[in-house]
Amino acid sequence: MNVLIVDDDQIDREQIIRSLIKTKKDYTFVEADSVDKGLTIFKQQKFDIILLDYRMPQRDGIELLLELKATPSPHSLAIIVLSNSDETDIALDCIKAGAQDFLLKQEITAARLNRAILQAQTRFDLEEKLYQSYKDAKNIAEHDSLTGLANRYAFEEKLKSSINQSTTRHEGTALILFDIDNFKLVNDTHGHDVGDILLKKVSKKITTCLRGNEALARIGGDEFAIILQSQNKIYSIARVARRILRSLGEPFNIQGLSIKTSISIGISISVENSISPEELLKYADIAMYRAKKLGKNQVCYFEDEMQKQFLYRYKVEHELLDAIVKNQFTLHFQPVMSTNDNNSLIGFEALIRWQIDGKLHMPDNFIEIAEDSGAILKIGEWVIENAIYQLSFWQQTNKQLTMAINLSAVQLSDVNLIKTIKSALTKHNVSPNSVEFEITETAFLEGSDTVINMLNTLRVMGCGIALDDFGTGFSSVSHLQNFPISTVKIDKSLLLLSTDKKTRSLIKGLSLMLHSLELNIVAEGIETEDALVLCRELKIHKLQGYLLSRPLNIDNINDKYFN
Repeated sequence: MNVLIVDDDQIDREQIIRSLIKTKKDYTFVEADSVDKGLTIFKQQKFDIILLDYRMPQRDGIELLLELKATPSPHSLAIIVLSNSDETDIALDCIKAGAQDFLLKQEITAARLNRAILQAQTRFDLEEKLYQSYKDAKNIAEHDSLTGLANRYAFEEKLKSSINQSTTRHEGTALILFDIDNFKLVNDTHGHDVGDILLKKVSKKITTCLRGNEALARIGGDEFAIILQSQNKIYSIARVARRILRSLGEPFNIQGLSIKTSISIGISISVENSISPEELLKYADIAMYRAKKLGKNQVCYFEDEMQKQFLYRYKVEHELLDAIVKNQFTLHFQPVMSTNDNNSLIGFEALIRWQIDGKLHMPDNFIEIAEDSGAILKIGEWVIENAIYQLSFWQQTNKQLTMAINLSAVQLSDVNLIKTIKSALTKHNVSPNSVEFEITETAFLEGSDTVINMLNTLRVMGCGIALDDFGTGFSSVSHLQNFPISTVKIDKSLLLLSTDKKTRSLIKGLSLMLHSLELNIVAEGIETEDALVLCRELKIHKLQGYLLSRPLNIDNINDKYFN
């Protein structure tokens, strides 16, 4: 039996050891003369018993006791506190802190100490069994016996806690409530055994849709609830709801039966609707009822405005999937001018537009939805293919022209991105040096190996990497050091304030730094003569902006520059 003795008094330690040796039991001793040394040794070795002096310099033994109890032990570990003080309060404090026994040093004998160790180990084992029984009972009380999910009681407690925390942080708690459409028909037709299996399969499928920070519960019958804490953004909540709907697209095979099922979802948010758990649940239930009335297998929000937002995003998402096939996308190109050569044309930036319902939609109206839904991958492939094709056409007139193409953060995780770019460059006989990919700084926030490897591969190929919107938002000089950036685009918001003294000083400072790093500089948003003059003074390499040219369609570009 391994024994750790923690006592600053060497004589007391020796007395303990002599007493235990007399018992002729198989004891192995390790000594420590302070709490800190005791902790260090404990982390390195396995012990069955700790004999701990209550009163020690610097840190009392009870501090070690509390730290040990806060550290789960994979094996039985009993602790006995020893002291020269016979104060009842000290003994009680030690027991309350987790010790299995308390002995006075002056009363220690071989037999008494050995008996205390055996009793302490027995108490520890009983405590562990009692605690395990408590955990088992708590698990039964808080979990649904059929699905293993949290039950209604646990759900209500979690909902109260989430709302309280969200209110304190001035955030929101979203509640997603759903049940299985026509579940009673399944029970009536195939029996309750099949219905129970269906409930388990649905709960398992829904669980795979969640990302770990959501709380899923079965709150009764075929009704389930999901709590999204600190969440009030409509598109984030909608993303979870859509994942759930899609996950049930394929029928379940149960006892040889193919059972197709769907769910109706109702959503309420505490910030928008109520801070009462009961009302939040009631509102989500009303929204779910609306989903049923509208035909089932869909999502409804309690708030009309939120419902409008969701339906708009849902509509746009589905229309985006067909936009390429229907040839609804088009590219406009904003000319990029040289500062050194009297504003001569040196290249273009490709900008996507969406022609639908007789209107030309700007990227701000659909790119976020495309990223959220994954449609950005196909759209991005289309942009790369068509922008590089157009560059090859214009390079027949001027071989030095370049093309800047925006890449979404989502695209940087696409394993097919490099293949798509290489294919387009080869197909249209365009040099990689003629193409620059623009990345916003949000793509760098995670700093994942996938993003870094993707950018490094593009640079090795010969393509340029431009950091867009520099000087605002998440701007960080570390990005210039940690990523293979060749060009920096100074954000247009700075150029729009170029007459402001402080802003001019900031632009000058940024320009000096970027020049010293030997990076190419592009000034976006040139809309005034003053901004143009400033960029020339600072020897910024390239210019873009409405003063020089708005984005133009292909016909206008051809008429203006290639006729």
